[in-house]
Amino acid sequence: MANSQDVAKGLAVLLANTYTLYLKTQGFHWNVGGPQFTELHTLFELEYTDLALANDAIAERIRALGYFAPASYSDFAKLATISEESGVPSAWDMVEQLAAGNEAVIEQIRSFRSLVDEVGDNASAGLLDGRLEIHEKAVWMLRSHLRDAKETPLGGSAADQFNS
Repeated sequence: MANSQDVAKGLAVLLANTYTLYLKTQGFHWNVGGPQFTELHTLFELEYTDLALANDAIAERIRALGYFAPASYSDFAKLATISEESGVPSAWDMVEQLAAGNEAVIEQIRSFRSLVDEVGDNASAGLLDGRLEIHEKAVWMLRSHLRDAKETPLGGSAADQFNS
């Protein structure tokens, strides 16, 4: 049977992934270039600002459960499933990496959510549900940039997708 320590361990991985995504997003904010500079620079700033707040909320939830939150680069590197970026990729590769990072967090939250329900930890469940909504929106916004960049619109009407 799952317990609060299992929840804290899952939250520690979520914190490591969130922190890694935060660091990557802020680095991309600093180093993005090209014709979409202003738009991407602003989008990345909005996202890393949210991620910074999320880091704090996740760490504080771990503490509320009675455990210490990981708080070093080496701890995050051991726990994270999202890879860091040490180079400066193209603007569109940045967008792709951030979309993939958000998708990885979504997958982690969805797989971890049942454990939180099993324990009956409503506070952690609320935190996860809120983060899930934010990461889903981030993926939508990032993927929309990629779709526009590749000039491959969805096509058809919005109603068409529900009438098949």
